[in-house]
Amino acid sequence: MLRHPAFSGSFYPDDPETLRRDVEARLERTGPRSGVTALMAPHAGYIYSGGVAGNTYAAADLPGRLVILGPNHTGRGAPLALYGGGEWETPLGRMPVDEDLADRLQKACPLLEVDVEAHSREHAIEVQLPFLQVCAPGARIVPVCVGTPRITDLRVFGTALARVISSLEEPAAILISSDMTHYESREVAERQDRKALEALERVDATTLYEVVQRERISMCGVYPAVAALEACRLLGARSGEVLAYATSGDVTGDFSRVVAYAGMHFH
Repeated sequence: MLRHPAFSGSFYPDDPETLRRDVEARLERTGPRSGVTALMAPHAGYIYSGGVAGNTYAAADLPGRLVILGPNHTGRGAPLALYGGGEWETPLGRMPVDEDLADRLQKACPLLEVDVEAHSREHAIEVQLPFLQVCAPGARIVPVCVGTPRITDLRVFGTALARVISSLEEPAAILISSDMTHYESREVAERQDRKALEALERVDATTLYEVVQRERISMCGVYPAVAALEACRLLGARSGEVLAYATSGDVTGDFSRVVAYAGMHFH
């Protein structure tokens, strides 16, 4: 089962050489890389969010097994949709799905359904892959499209994810694909996002869920983030670190209606 790229040429370049140069330019870093329990990176077009994503990936020493949790923007498919096997393709080549890890996850969490449809026109996971292909070549992925708003289900999934990762013979990490506030002024976006980022920094899944609901923060990846935070807490992560924050206005010059992006590590 091969998942062809659906957004090359729009969210990121479709020419392999151009794409590699673009990603490599955003991955420049002079300091040491650190191991992470989880990482959060944005998923907008590279012209807008690629700098934040690049800074986040460049600072991470990633293992070879990665569970990528993204939101469901399209409404297609199962509430917790697992891509269980095969490969994902980008202009830089193909990334294998970690079928052993996917199978363990599904057995540990019956709420997960193997479902290709949820992933077919979803960009949030796809745009992360070129960064992984450059900075973590040879890595295997388990894509999960997280569309359920039920916090009980998110906690069950996060608990199962932690249990499976802790049982592995080799290290694995979690990647959260999320943008932050959408279509507010930069001032409002920064104020709203600070509330969500404080909960993320505390690895507090419940507070993140509640503050996003209460304050109506348009963080599109909040459900993947809640599940990941639950897993991170059980895996021993005690803090999140914001590495980069920016808005689309930094590119367009229009700060009256922006989309915001944050990059984080969880240790």
